[in-house]
Amino acid sequence: MKVVGFGFRRSVSLSALEELLDRLRECHGPVDRLAASETMWPRVAELGKAHGLVVLRVPEASLPTAVTITHSSHSLKARGTGSVAEAVALIAAGSDAQLLGPRLVSGDRQATAAVAERSFS
Repeated sequence: MKVVGFGFRRSVSLSALEELLDRLRECHGPVDRLAASETMWPRVAELGKAHGLVVLRVPEASLPTAVTITHSSHSLKARGTGSVAEAVALIAAGSDAQLLGPRLVSGDRQATAAVAERSFS
């Protein structure tokens, strides 16, 4: 199962999220779910609805528990994690999930997204 996690500024446009989803699909193929923290969930839910994808909610308090590739000082200060997108993807994908790479940043620098995958064996 592949899950795309998002992080973004309040002023993010839906087109920035679309751009990231397209780029991640180009790199990693089809995805199964989208995910966002509770406060970011409504915006990502719009994207999920447009693409027929379920959007998972990740509790804000769980973000610091994820070990991320990226170590943004801004993100660490604001959310307690090196990357909101990477943390959300990992937590939503479940135990034993792995990131498929570091987060991507949208062209307008308003959003980030990352993919985590969990194998069911």
